[in-house]
Amino acid sequence: MRIIPLSEGSFTIDGTKQFVPFNLDADELNARPVGSLLVEIQPFVVISSEDVLLLDGGLGFEVDGQLQLLKNLMDAGINPGEITKVLMSHLHKDHAGGITYRDKTTGDYQLTFPNATYYIQQKELDFAFEKGLPSYIPQELEALRNAPQVKLLDGDGVIDGYIQYQLVGGHCPYHQVFRIVDGGETVFFGGDNAPQLQQMKSRFVAKYDYDGKKAMELRQEWWQTGLANHWKFLFYHDVKVPVGGI
Repeated sequence: MRIIPLSEGSFTIDGTKQFVPFNLDADELNARPVGSLLVEIQPFVVISSEDVLLLDGGLGFEVDGQLQLLKNLMDAGINPGEITKVLMSHLHKDHAGGITYRDKTTGDYQLTFPNATYYIQQKELDFAFEKGLPSYIPQELEALRNAPQVKLLDGDGVIDGYIQYQLVGGHCPYHQVFRIVDGGETVFFGGDNAPQLQQMKSRFVAKYDYDGKKAMELRQEWWQTGLANHWKFLFYHDVKVPVGGI
């Protein structure tokens, strides 16, 4: 499988849940509000023998009037129309911002990848509208509700025989993770339950998680299983290591 990180850059985030750009070469983290976290925003493309998969969708920011996610895809040599499946770990605004876009004529939100099938947990979509701001932006998610391209999942299962999805909770109540097995390789995407390499190697409990203890325990389990079975881990928020494991 071919893995392509689509970095949107580094950001800090504090209690306001606003993502502020951070220049790794020039900015000082201690100049930001106390408790600010430094994260990368990094969707991934995984090209398997059957699909061109997009895993999560970034912040939805624009660069020169164009959705940054689309620009990054094209810079990587991928036509956005080639994306066949969009796999969503959850719908927080830093993961779901680019999966829809606002039509400048009508003002309505449309699916960014109309040729792709979107895979989202039904309960996560429901929770996004129940919970709302600041973690979720409901108006950006409205296009997901009745679109025929959106497959709403219930719990655990397998997509097309090789993409396993599991509803695990942890970071948020209805977070799911994906294990893609193709051509003798295994790629694991844990979203915000497995966001950075260092968190996999330590017993770190995040206060910002819905169930931090469970998320930590899941990371420990996945890391040990992955090392033993040569998984490749995709880290959405790691500023240094996008892909880890053996």
